[in-house]
Amino acid sequence: MGRRRENHHLPPFEHSGILLVDKPKTWTSHDVVNFVRRRFNVKKVGHCGTLDPAATGLLVLLLGKATKSSQTLSRSDKAYAGTMLFGVETDSQDMDGEVTAEKDASFVTEEMVEKAFADFTGEIEQIPPMVSAVKKNGKKLYELARKGETVEREPRKITIHRFEATKFHLPKVDFDVECSKGAYIRTLAADIGGKLGCGGVLFSLARTASGEFKLENARSVEDIRDWTQDDLLQALVAF
Repeated sequence: MGRRRENHHLPPFEHSGILLVDKPKTWTSHDVVNFVRRRFNVKKVGHCGTLDPAATGLLVLLLGKATKSSQTLSRSDKAYAGTMLFGVETDSQDMDGEVTAEKDASFVTEEMVEKAFADFTGEIEQIPPMVSAVKKNGKKLYELARKGETVEREPRKITIHRFEATKFHLPKVDFDVECSKGAYIRTLAADIGGKLGCGGVLFSLARTASGEFKLENARSVEDIRDWTQDDLLQALVAF
């Protein structure tokens, strides 16, 4: 994955701003934060909204004094493009987990999927997955999940502003979704699979927008590797 420790003696990077990064698959959001911090000798780096390792796309990084805006920016709506797969269930609700069930999905039609998408548009309740950073009694759910524990989770209200199928290749369907902060797209896939009676998982996902920021303006990790500190300064978005 190339997340090597950078051996340099750069002076501290004292500037503040927002850096838009296209997170590669298998990297955690924290990996990207550490990469930028170490590569450019930045004391404070944060991000607005975690992406799962299997997901790609827009990660909004905050450098220096911009980290003070983290809570405000994190509340922004998000947009994603992804693919869900019917007929499979996993313990993580995506392809990184262990398969827990395989069911017949041959009866699923385009009309059924579109109806389910419509039913899950608007304000809905969603139960956070066990493999998530939501806390229960001071412990993150994924920490409990690693110990084989499953605990009761309270439903949370989220809003799905727009949810559209963009391509059918059943048992897979590509989709675009715009949603509020705190929405789990893999849980959305699992819940829709449950509603259809065949199970479902999130097959792939890319974040395309976070608030006013768009994926098309993000920089790849490979490009960033070759930057100087001046290049980084030029790429920063004012906050």
